[in-house]
Amino acid sequence: MIATRRILLGAAAALAAPRILRAQAPLRVGDQRGNARAVMEASGQLKGFGERIAWSEFPAAAPLVEALNADAIDTGLVGDAPFTFGAAAGVPIKAIAATRENREGLAILVQKDSPIRSIQDLKGKRIATGRGSIGHQVILAALENAGLPLDAVQFVFLLPADAKAAWARGSVEAWSTWEPYVSQEEVLNGARRVAHGQGITPGLGFQAARNDAIAARREDLAEFVRRLAAARAWANANVEGYAKTWSELMNVPAPVAEHWFRRAATRVVPIDDSVATDEQKNIDLYARANLVRRRIDAKDLLDSSFNSAIQAGNRAA
Repeated sequence: MIATRRILLGAAAALAAPRILRAQAPLRVGDQRGNARAVMEASGQLKGFGERIAWSEFPAAAPLVEALNADAIDTGLVGDAPFTFGAAAGVPIKAIAATRENREGLAILVQKDSPIRSIQDLKGKRIATGRGSIGHQVILAALENAGLPLDAVQFVFLLPADAKAAWARGSVEAWSTWEPYVSQEEVLNGARRVAHGQGITPGLGFQAARNDAIAARREDLAEFVRRLAAARAWANANVEGYAKTWSELMNVPAPVAEHWFRRAATRVVPIDDSVATDEQKNIDLYARANLVRRRIDAKDLLDSSFNSAIQAGNRAA
C-alpha cells in the first residue's frame, strides 16, 4: 500500500511538473529600439521583475507583429497602424493597454535642401516607409487631409535602416517614419518635416498580447503594464535625466533623445471609449485605402480588463 501510494504521488508530481515549469517561464516581451525596456530600466521599474522577462528586440513593429503571430513572443508595444494591420490579417492579439503621445514626431521627412515644401509637392513622388506601419498611416492621413487621392504618391516599402539608406542616397524623395528617427534626422542633419501626424492621426500605440497569453499569463501581463505606466510617468517628470540615460544606453546623442521625449510626452492610458473611437478611425482609414477588406469593430480588438493595473501604475508614479 505504501509503495503504491508513493508511485501515485510520484506520477502526480510528474504530471504537475510541466505546469509548474510553464508558470515559471519568463514573459516573452517584444521591444523596439529604445522603447519599453529602456524606460523601465531607467526608472527602476524592472527591479524585482526583470528576471521574469525574456526580451526580444525588433527593428520595427511589422516583424514584432509577425513574432506575435508565430507565438515567438507573448506581448509587445506597437503603433496603432501595425496593430490594426496585424489584427485585420488574423493575428490572434488584443490590446491590453494604450499609449498616447504628441504625434509631431510621426512625420514625412525631406532633406534640408529639398525643393519639396508641402504634401502637395509630393504628388507622384516616391516615399519610403514600412508597409502597415505608422509611417504608412501618416502618409494616408496626410493625403486625405490635403484632399489628395490615396494613390497620389509612390510607396516604397522598406524597414527603417533600408528606408534611411534609400532616402540618403536619393532613391526616394521622402521618408515617412517615427521616433527616434525623426528627431535624429532633424537634430543631426537638418531634415525638414513636410507633414506630421499631430491633428490628423490619433496618436495611439498599443501593448498587444496574444490571446492565449492573456488567458495564461494574466498576472505577469498586469504587472508589466502597471510598471510600464509608472515608468512612462516617471520619464515625463524627468525628461533631462531620462534623455541622458537613454542616450548612453542607445549610443544616440542626448539632444536627440531630449528633443524626442519633450515633444512626445508618451503616457500609458487605459483602454476606454476614446481609445475605441480613435482605433475605429484607424480601421476605417485602412478600409478606405483597401488595406483592410473586412468589417472590423475596434471593440473586438481591445481588452479593458487590465485598466486597474494601468491606473495603479500611473498613481504610483
